[in-house]
Amino acid sequence: MRRVIGSWLEGPKSAFNHAREQATEARPDWRGEKLGLPKDGPGSAAPPGKRLLAFVIDILLAALITAAFTAPEFPGDWSLLTWFLITVIPVSFFGFTPGMAMMRIWVARIDGAGMVGPLRAALRCGLTLLVIPAVMWNFDGRSWHDRASKTIVLRR
Repeated sequence: MRRVIGSWLEGPKSAFNHAREQATEARPDWRGEKLGLPKDGPGSAAPPGKRLLAFVIDILLAALITAAFTAPEFPGDWSLLTWFLITVIPVSFFGFTPGMAMMRIWVARIDGAGMVGPLRAALRCGLTLLVIPAVMWNFDGRSWHDRASKTIVLRR
């Protein structure tokens, strides 16, 4: 009985050690292994660097498009609307944004369906806007916004 009570009395350090033990036990050899994805090449989980670069390209593209309509004024928050549109529409129907196409990565549904669809694409985009869901990753290379929308980003 004392051992059980002692674990919660020890505080965060005990919980952290327990989480560390669980993480090392469940760690796969490569991203996407638990999902049945290949280790590398087409169809494997996209690396974080390519995903980040695709995101930066999309943001810059949205800012440039919006600036063309708001010149000589600064685009301000209107670029968020443009970014939303150039993210949700292409991902819904084609599975990639312009930045993803340049980086040769794409979004696929976990269940294997052909299209991501507007609802899943809008959910991914909205959660990306919150930042935290997009930067919290698991060992399979999926962030919170991927898991919430039941998608994964793969290499072409």
